[in-house]
Amino acid sequence: MADFLTALPLFSLALTVCAFQVGAWLQKKTGSALFNPILVGGVLVIGVLLLTGIDPEVYDKGTQGISWLLTPATVCLALPLYQHVKVLKKDLPAILTGIFAGSVAGLVCIFFMCRLFSLNHELTVSLLPKSITTAIGTALSAQNGGNTTLTSVVIIITGVFGNLVGTAFSKVLKLNDPVSQGVAFGTSSHLGGTSKATELHPVTGAVSTLSLVVAGILVAVLFPIACQFL
Repeated sequence: MADFLTALPLFSLALTVCAFQVGAWLQKKTGSALFNPILVGGVLVIGVLLLTGIDPEVYDKGTQGISWLLTPATVCLALPLYQHVKVLKKDLPAILTGIFAGSVAGLVCIFFMCRLFSLNHELTVSLLPKSITTAIGTALSAQNGGNTTLTSVVIIITGVFGNLVGTAFSKVLKLNDPVSQGVAFGTSSHLGGTSKATELHPVTGAVSTLSLVVAGILVAVLFPIACQFL
């Protein structure tokens, strides 16, 4: 069965797209954030691979085309920035301060948690870039001796978690302002949080987009410094 399926052209690509669409359909049908398309799609793909016995590495090779789209997809986020540039200029100092504080706090917390549980260099480096986009995070992990697979997993989990509980946390912390919410979503949970931020308010989505971009650049600068203390 596994050999037959993997021999089919574009099997891995079709499986990925179909699993995501099932998740999107379930979310639209139920209206529940628990049916996040990325989460549901991931579970379905894992289930199919286990049932058919397909080697995950073989599946991964068949989805390289999707992976190549990560970077241009991130660049396309410039559109909401352009649409709300006036708001961004007005609140830019506060936005940048929030991004800096959030990025540094994220790195420091992960660093000390890894120290607390005596994790080795590879695991620590793999976990540190959890709150930035996959394209940047995996590159930083690879350059500093981390495990890119683990980094990808924790980045995806962070994004899905932010998408699922970000709204609830905003209510608990009384972050009612669209700008504040955008900084929180984009800085802490990158694209996963930004997709939810866009659903809440156009300005929230624009600020979240700016936050994930700036946070990615900032972490890329601070990451090598943090690695020197490992």
